Amino acid sequence: MDGFSDLGFFALLVKQGSLAAAAQQLGVTPPAVSKRLAAIERRLGVRLLQRTTRRIGLTPEGETYLVDGARVLEELEALERTVAGSRAEPKGLVRIAASLGFGRKHIAPALSRFARRYPDVEVRLELTDRPVNLVEQGLDLEVHVGEPPDARLTARLLARNRRVLCASPAYLKRAGEPASPRELARHACLFIRENDETFGTWHLRQGTRKESVKVRGPLASNDGESVLAWGLDGHGILLRSAWEAAPMLRSGRLRPVLADWALPPADIHLIFPTRAHLSAKTRALVDFLLERFEPHRGDRVDDDGGW
Repeated sequence: MDGFSDLGFFALLVKQGSLAAAAQQLGVTPPAVSKRLAAIERRLGVRLLQRTTRRIGLTPEGETYLVDGARVLEELEALERTVAGSRAEPKGLVRIAASLGFGRKHIAPALSRFARRYPDVEVRLELTDRPVNLVEQGLDLEVHVGEPPDARLTARLLARNRRVLCASPAYLKRAGEPASPRELARHACLFIRENDETFGTWHLRQGTRKESVKVRGPLASNDGESVLAWGLDGHGILLRSAWEAAPMLRSGRLRPVLADWALPPADIHLIFPTRAHLSAKTRALVDFLLERFEPHRGDRVDDDGGW
């Protein structure tokens, strides 16, 4: 059973993020943790972690040991549940990451209801605008906007989400409404700076026609709420996800622009690092979120994206 014990120890070490934190969690000294890790690496004949006094990082072999080891441990847990004739109750800590905007507006309220249904599960939500690495950060689950980042991870569609172009009535009255994508180049446009490759370039499609337009504007940010506020203030045309813009479109505070042209979708997925059996606590959270967002997974897309 030493192999199983080592897998559990290594998973805890990575999740804690440092030798000192793992030692505190286990109730031992940091040298004891370092000694056990060295013994595992010596037995396997590979280095699993790059480590300093403050943080640790996975080597390729360490990532394989962690991801495939989690699958082995979960299969063992499933086997023991089957033999015992009972299903494990959801309990313990679940770590979940989500984007700042969607996480604050939709995931946090959902977790409030989840906590009432599963009082023995402790949830830690991390809201971030940075790329997430589930394995290195010791996370159980990510709510990811856009295409899943890694084919080795399991992805479940949580909600369909399209992007829309829109602007305030005051801006459109002052500057006019573009009749084609190329006319966007002469408008003030507002956008989020997510990465340098796509910054300031919008891609539109109408049937088989595709157009990419380089746009400019007076304001840009990495925060969606700021961009939305600038749009409502009449500073220009903005590209936002339907889940964020839908209430303003329904109220008339924003109006759609080039509504007969489509933009690349930004569907929302649940990402987790194993294809096999999830722990009871993580599966409970995955199933809960899938149930809650089920109305947003339909094939029909309304003008406001269904939100």
